[in-house]
Amino acid sequence: MLTIDPKELSPAKLQGYLQSAVAPRPIAFASTMDKNGKPNLSPFSFFNIFSSNPPILVFSPARRVRDNSIKHTLINCQDTKQVVINVVNYDIVQQMSLSSTEYADGVNEFAKAGLTPILSEIVKPYRVAESPVQFECKVNEIIALGTEGGAGNMIICEVLKIHINEAVLDENGTIDPMKIDLVSRLGGNWYSRANAGLFEVEKPLATLGIGVDAIPDFVKESPIFKGNDLGKLGNIEALPTIEEITIFVKQNFEVKGVLSADDEVKKHQLAKIYLDKNEVLTAWKVLLAKQ
Repeated sequence: MLTIDPKELSPAKLQGYLQSAVAPRPIAFASTMDKNGKPNLSPFSFFNIFSSNPPILVFSPARRVRDNSIKHTLINCQDTKQVVINVVNYDIVQQMSLSSTEYADGVNEFAKAGLTPILSEIVKPYRVAESPVQFECKVNEIIALGTEGGAGNMIICEVLKIHINEAVLDENGTIDPMKIDLVSRLGGNWYSRANAGLFEVEKPLATLGIGVDAIPDFVKESPIFKGNDLGKLGNIEALPTIEEITIFVKQNFEVKGVLSADDEVKKHQLAKIYLDKNEVLTAWKVLLAKQ
């Protein structure tokens, strides 16, 4: 058996072992607002329920291992003492992942991830309309667990209001685990889906993805693409060049056939096939190809 002294490992190596061993973990999709009213949205897998009376949720935005900086979510919770915790199901997992990209302060992650902000009833931060359950919370206490990179900050939240999409309820009015289809986090790129087991989500780029807000309307409005498809398309640093698209079309007879038929639906269906295989750049080449 491998025996480890945590003090002998780098913070990144230790974090990898912890996240892979203590899993799967639920995901707190935390929506906050800064003191100037700008929204922020970010996921955290150091999260769970700790009490039902009073209803208490706890999540922990850790200090970044690479540079010991702290996250906007923590700063906003310190300043406003309010947060909405949205749960994550399979339908929004790609958009949730895209929102974790470290965009600059003030960038709206709702827009970047292509998610819909809706007003809360008690607190100021927006709820995520696509999330099947949303918890409006006040921050009771924040406990700093350390001062070095990787140290957590336990945000203890009291639930003030719960919103549940009735589509995930069974005939008795309770949440049906099959209908809600929650996802949870493991180590690396791995997630677990309540209805189907393990799957991978490619981590957001170290450089910034273009975001769903930069995707052309003809793609966003297509009935072929769901939220997860848009999340994948938005997690790309730059669109393919005209030259790259031209070369691709010349070498791909299937794409030539679709273009000659001048059928947008078939074009989108072909792009969807590539997306399902996680060949995102190829999907973009199909979408942007012209006759």
